[in-house]
Amino acid sequence: MSVFSVKTYNNINQIGLKELGNKCQIDGDKSDNPDAYIIRSQNLHGESFPSNLKAIARAGAGTNNIPIPEATAAGIVVFNTPGANANAVKEAVITSILLSARDYLSATAWANTLTGDDVPKQIEAGKAQFAGTEISGKTLGVIGLGAIGARIANDARRLGMKVLGYDPYVSIETAWSISSHVKRVNDLKEIFANADYITVHVPLNAETKNTFDSAAFAQMKKGTTLINFARAELVDNSALFDAIETGVIRNYITDFGTEELLNKKGITVFPHVGGSTEEAELNCAIMAGQTIRRFMETGEITNSVNFPNVHQTLDAPYRITLINKNVPNMVAKISTAVSELGINIANIINRSKGDYAYTLLDLEESDPSKIDSLVKLFEADDNIVRVRLIEGKK
Repeated sequence: MSVFSVKTYNNINQIGLKELGNKCQIDGDKSDNPDAYIIRSQNLHGESFPSNLKAIARAGAGTNNIPIPEATAAGIVVFNTPGANANAVKEAVITSILLSARDYLSATAWANTLTGDDVPKQIEAGKAQFAGTEISGKTLGVIGLGAIGARIANDARRLGMKVLGYDPYVSIETAWSISSHVKRVNDLKEIFANADYITVHVPLNAETKNTFDSAAFAQMKKGTTLINFARAELVDNSALFDAIETGVIRNYITDFGTEELLNKKGITVFPHVGGSTEEAELNCAIMAGQTIRRFMETGEITNSVNFPNVHQTLDAPYRITLINKNVPNMVAKISTAVSELGINIANIINRSKGDYAYTLLDLEESDPSKIDSLVKLFEADDNIVRVRLIEGKK
């Protein structure tokens, strides 16, 4: 196949970009019409997609900075890198639990105000104000048992905590990885009523926005610590302030700062660094690079948020990939078009997700003119959004 171009944003790790292979031209942020984007925090909402753009890889799990419906309608496959920074976020959450239990940040700030030759005596006299609690025996509620939540649940158990886990959509693979000592609950109310610490790890959507509102806080016991390394909008800040005022929330620790959260008692704001470790950034870049390379070279899809995973070994001379509207009889229509040109189908796989579908069509044909004619037929079909031709084994 010909060389493909990738436009990068947000300083993607260069070692990870090597995974794109030698058929890729990396254009930094200068290319006007690349085949693919690799981004981290770049906000693409409101931007126009270049006509040649076929894929966007987010070097991270969340994709709220990408207009998914618009990308899908344009035939652009959006990828993320689930699990690549999961260990980093897990460690940040476990750290937050310990910081809340022992109030180390306030203790350190106080110690740094002391002066004089008798600092040791001042420390001994004042340290009682920072006496904390141990987390062993306390109850942690984990909302969302994906790659991050499952790790937190397991490690919290190893630290002696009782763990309640809630996730109605947990995958079979993740379910097998979760300790049998983690109690699965079917209602958030059970977590709200029993947890000393609550950590949330769910995507932001219409269903999850303001999960923590006045009704949720009303069900919690006093002195709860809430940890949010997922998305800011999962918490209704107005309700949060009331819950802190009444003592329901003792500590709110978040990785998503806004002006109204800063410098408030009971609130600790980190500058969105939960997944920002050298290892996590490298892992995300590697996974993003591998995903884009595989898609560009073979058309296969792995870890897409808007199209189904589709895998098929490419053994034929040509492969055509199709993104089409999910309407009846499309597979039959595709097969008929191939047959009428006297071309043999070596393999075909079609998967749908929502209003769109994706097809890998492998063809046993050595005549390039027939393949070109078939591509033009597909491009003229109003129900087909994007057509790609990939050369396979000759």
